[in-house]
Amino acid sequence: MSSNTASSSAVTGSADSAAPRRNSKRPKCLVAPGLSRFIDSKFTQQELPACKPILTPQWVISTFMLVSFVFIPIGVVSLLASRDVVEIVERYDIKCVPNNWTGSNVEFIQSAENKSCTIQLTVKKHMKQPIYVYYELDDFYQNHRRYVKSRNDAQLNNRKEENTTDGCDPEDKLSNGLTIVPCGLIAWSLFNDTYSFSRNNQQITVNKKDISWKSDRESKFGKNVFPKNFQNGTLIGGAKLDASVPLSQQEDLIVWMRTAALPNFRKLYGKIEVDLQANEQINVTLDNNYNTYSFSGKKKLVLSTTSWLGGKNDFLGIAYLTVGGMCFTLAMAFAIVYLVKPRKLGDPSYLSWNRNPSGH
Repeated sequence: MSSNTASSSAVTGSADSAAPRRNSKRPKCLVAPGLSRFIDSKFTQQELPACKPILTPQWVISTFMLVSFVFIPIGVVSLLASRDVVEIVERYDIKCVPNNWTGSNVEFIQSAENKSCTIQLTVKKHMKQPIYVYYELDDFYQNHRRYVKSRNDAQLNNRKEENTTDGCDPEDKLSNGLTIVPCGLIAWSLFNDTYSFSRNNQQITVNKKDISWKSDRESKFGKNVFPKNFQNGTLIGGAKLDASVPLSQQEDLIVWMRTAALPNFRKLYGKIEVDLQANEQINVTLDNNYNTYSFSGKKKLVLSTTSWLGGKNDFLGIAYLTVGGMCFTLAMAFAIVYLVKPRKLGDPSYLSWNRNPSGH
């Protein structure tokens, strides 16, 4: 009789709380005896009390309905906030190529021709200040591994390290051996198109202060580091830096040096701190200097307002609405199935953690 009982206990294993523990399944302690009490504990042996919910139809349907009731309103509010953002997006890289250079875009941008260009923007809806001015580049891979690594943070931060150019190759030194500050491909390809705005023959001021991250200005770019031997307009951008202004105040450079994760990106150029009225005509005089024609890239000028959620981005609202809608649909489907063809649940008292010590 006792042998049968022992055999039965061995078969049921841990499912029977009254069965003796099978110590053979416990891991052996390989540490010093004094530390065994820390290793052989309820926490390490996964014997702490745990919540083991039973997913009944009522609980599943209620949970899906709760998620849908929370997510759908958030999605609607997020989508409305995004739709309140007013944007003006104007591609100008093709428009700013003279007719006599049509089909020879690369030759034009590399020539000594005047690159000044004027475009006109129409404000379709009232834009409240501040209005953020961005330049947008498409098909520019700032996330390329060699491009991202082509910089030297020590040089950017400390004047004593200005001769340190590790990682900046090939734009580390000039042909005469002089060190470039700031060195590297990121700085060397600095965006250098410029924009000026006017309406009714009155100039609109663009504030370019505090357009970069405060942490970058104060921690990554030194107040005593000045541009030195920087490019003279021979590469992609042909950008030039003021050698009398420290890097910590060259915010166009700081914004550009924070590389984008995707090939299509926007970077902040400045802020317009006056309202623009609906149907106003804004004249933009720009210098089309940056060479995106060599790699079939695109250049766009963007004027945008913001909401409490940030810039114009419908993704967050659509995502919330999608998840909320799916949860509502599943809740309805489960409710119909449960009402039309209910399935009898098992008795929870037979679960191992509900069984009493007597095994009944």
